[in-house]
Amino acid sequence: MTLIEIASLFEARKVSVIDATGLGKDALHIYFGLALFLVVRLLWRWRGGWVVAWLAVLAMACGGEWLDMTVEAGKSAIQPDRAHWHDIWNTMFWPTILLLVGRWLQPPLKTPADADDNGFASSISETPAPSADKAPARSGEHAQRRLEQA
Repeated sequence: MTLIEIASLFEARKVSVIDATGLGKDALHIYFGLALFLVVRLLWRWRGGWVVAWLAVLAMACGGEWLDMTVEAGKSAIQPDRAHWHDIWNTMFWPTILLLVGRWLQPPLKTPADADDNGFASSISETPAPSADKAPARSGEHAQRRLEQA
């Protein structure tokens, strides 16, 4: 399959989605950008997930516009660059906002001192922290004491 055929298939699928949903191209750019950002962010829960999701949307936006330009070149109907940048901007706007405020959306990590009100981590916080020079003693008596406290 050649690049022109792939681009034409992409264009046909895009037109069928526009016809099926009744939405404009701008709205679809926004929805697809947000959907991809959220899916990647939900799948990539580790450190750097916000950036990975944003880069995935950027790759999708640039790749889609590149395929659009390939179809336009094949039809000799090239749009001005401003129209392509407009599409990339529509796709990237909300993922960029989420990337910038993402660190405040993520809940902070809980430490044993921040345990919930049920006293779940009370036995952990009562146990003194081991010093760097000696390892914590692991004995059956210590485990039994914690079991009795629970």
